[in-house]
Amino acid sequence: RGRSARGGSSTMLMSENQKIGTTLLFLGSLFLCLGVVLFSNFLLSIGNVMFLAGLLLTMGLSRSVRFFRRKFETNAVRGVACFFGGVVLVLVLRRPKLGILLEGFGFVNLFGNFFPIALQAMRQMPYLGPLLSIPGVSVIADKLAGVDQRAARNWA
Repeated sequence: RGRSARGGSSTMLMSENQKIGTTLLFLGSLFLCLGVVLFSNFLLSIGNVMFLAGLLLTMGLSRSVRFFRRKFETNAVRGVACFFGGVVLVLVLRRPKLGILLEGFGFVNLFGNFFPIALQAMRQMPYLGPLLSIPGVSVIADKLAGVDQRAARNWA
């Protein structure tokens, strides 16, 4: 009990699909950034495919469908429509620059609530934490993540 057929523990931190998905998410993000910086339609298209494949592998198909369906049923229709509209513009209609702008807007609308959590996690990291604690950098990071400094000070 608690062992897999290969002798390892059945409770792993990440499955193989999640490891591959995380790698694809990273590479997709890298290709998207390079595509934007270098104005390369090819890099934007490849990055988009890798990012979407990574998202599906990391979250799983059913959880991904549930996530987007739940967002669609709430007031985040604009985010879902912009995100997938951007994907269609990049991959099908071959308008990568406009597609990435639209997709980025949708991404912020879909995952904007996650930014304060990600910022808090980054503040706990060894090298990044002290950098984010510098007074000027801290204020800018809080504004970008949408963290209310007054509420954070009152809580602490």
